[in-house]
Amino acid sequence: MTHTHVAGSIHADATAAGPQWLDRPTDVNALDPALWSRCVERGEDGVVRIAGLGVDEIAASQSTPTYVVDEEDFRQRARAFRDAFSGWQVYYAGKSFLTRTVARWIKEEGLYLDVCSGGELAVALAGGMDPARIGLHGNNKSVDELALALSQGVGRIIVDSLDEIGRIEQLCSSNGWKARVMVRVTTGVEAHTHEYIATAHEDQKFGFSVTNGQAMVAMVRCHYSEHMELLGVHSHIGSQIFDTHGFEVAARRTMKLLAQFAEATGTELPELDLGGGFGIAYTSADTPATPDALASNLREIVEHEARGYNIAVPTMSIEPGRAISGPTAFALYTVGTVKVVDIEGGQQRVYVSVDGGMSDNIRPALYAAEYSAAVVSRASHAEPVLCRVVGKHCEGGDILVRDVFLPADIAPGDLVAVPAAGAYSRAMASNYNLLTKPAVVSVRDGKLATMLRRETLEDLMRLDVGE
Repeated sequence: MTHTHVAGSIHADATAAGPQWLDRPTDVNALDPALWSRCVERGEDGVVRIAGLGVDEIAASQSTPTYVVDEEDFRQRARAFRDAFSGWQVYYAGKSFLTRTVARWIKEEGLYLDVCSGGELAVALAGGMDPARIGLHGNNKSVDELALALSQGVGRIIVDSLDEIGRIEQLCSSNGWKARVMVRVTTGVEAHTHEYIATAHEDQKFGFSVTNGQAMVAMVRCHYSEHMELLGVHSHIGSQIFDTHGFEVAARRTMKLLAQFAEATGTELPELDLGGGFGIAYTSADTPATPDALASNLREIVEHEARGYNIAVPTMSIEPGRAISGPTAFALYTVGTVKVVDIEGGQQRVYVSVDGGMSDNIRPALYAAEYSAAVVSRASHAEPVLCRVVGKHCEGGDILVRDVFLPADIAPGDLVAVPAAGAYSRAMASNYNLLTKPAVVSVRDGKLATMLRRETLEDLMRLDVGE
């Protein structure tokens, strides 16, 4: 099966009537279980429910757009990675979606947590995360962010530049702190993904190059600094990755680096983080690997490379990324207008406009990322028609779902849901066109809880302090 290119159908074979992977459904009411969280199902009345609570009830109480998180699904995915990678440290990606509630879930399920800013760190701490189980990333950490991390005793800071190393040393010298650090390295491996989210090739902002010796220079400086404890190295080859092939080269080069460091200094570093960024199913073309399969393959890769360089297998870390949060939520919208337009070849496309858009999910506009969608407030006996789900912003590129088959009788007032929306959607939300950011709610056992309340116009006006 051909995976949906993360950069969208503009980077894959497509026809005027949609990409080749998009099949016309035999049942327009069917929900592909690969795309929806475990507790989502369509009832006999045609209404989709999550953990027993109907989307119509959610829309009535919360309005739309609203992001709806399946708590049990989230917890099960966290446990699946924790158990598959038993003996490894599994880091949840705070940047994918983080609230105090999420931090509490992560803590309760026994995972670690990656944060990329002072704001994410503050939320993680407010959610009860043990600082020792938090790692701080970022290519340009401010002095204030580093000070917060050091004062709270975070478990590791992933250093990304010589400038940052200097800042950490100065802060530690002034305050009597000791920093536990890992050195982020670029291994020259470029995962098959979009240019903007492939992060291990040389021409980009993250990390120290292995190939030109920068990584070894940074490691030696951290190792011999009186203010730092060097734990090991950190590598990340990209995001939305469906197999482990790219990790073979990354593991070989990072393990070689560890062996070279041990030979040069007489010290075997205890830790290695291979990153992660495992893919999820956004469309029927995507077939992500299971946590068990990923764990088995990565263990074999690491053990093989350790034998080859005659070093002990380090304490390993992995970062599943969107694979935990992504599939656990859907975005719920209300249809406002429906418009039929002519396209090439004498065909037609139905434009379905909803009450959200690129301000609550920038990924389709930023990467041309693909999603799916379904009418969830009722069942339909109409024929499926090719649709494009678009937002309400004053931008031609405000597209949420580029190509999807929806029932021909779709109409204003229908509720449409976009699955696999839990990662990098609400987390990347903006106030473009001065739209307010949507609420995020969780559902478990038929009960709804607010995770993030909906922004109001009053919230926006409080920030506007001009006259």
